[in-house]
Amino acid sequence: MAKLSTENLVFDYSPFQVEAGKIKEFALALGIRNPIYFDKESAVQKGYRDIPAPPTFATVIDYWNDLDFYQMLKQLELKPEDVLHGEQTYEYIKDIFAGEIIFAQVSLKKQYHKKGKNFFFLETIYKNQNGEIVLISRATLIQLLEVTL
Repeated sequence: MAKLSTENLVFDYSPFQVEAGKIKEFALALGIRNPIYFDKESAVQKGYRDIPAPPTFATVIDYWNDLDFYQMLKQLELKPEDVLHGEQTYEYIKDIFAGEIIFAQVSLKKQYHKKGKNFFFLETIYKNQNGEIVLISRATLIQLLEVTL
């Protein structure tokens, strides 16, 4: 694979409508039982304007989307079976709520090769329908080039 420059990847996920049902499914999958993720009235009583998305909900936006993570991997010329998820961090800026539309853009910040592996450092900026940044995600992907037994 040819080395990509950091200018070579900017990937826009499709705009994502945050649905209360998806929030509930995600919370259930994580074993979260806090009623603010299941019931708008409970959320409002706790000071939220609607059902908030749980931490790491951005994963749903990345994978449950018309333009998704796997299409971004193709743009990087990576096969999912050759990629490890190295690290992930989230910088929470504003809450994400049911009913919002989230726009997310991934950019390749850095790439290097070391010991038979390619490392990709990605940053995803998530904005709501008002153009406000709500979340920044930073991830490291590791492409395995050499298989040892």
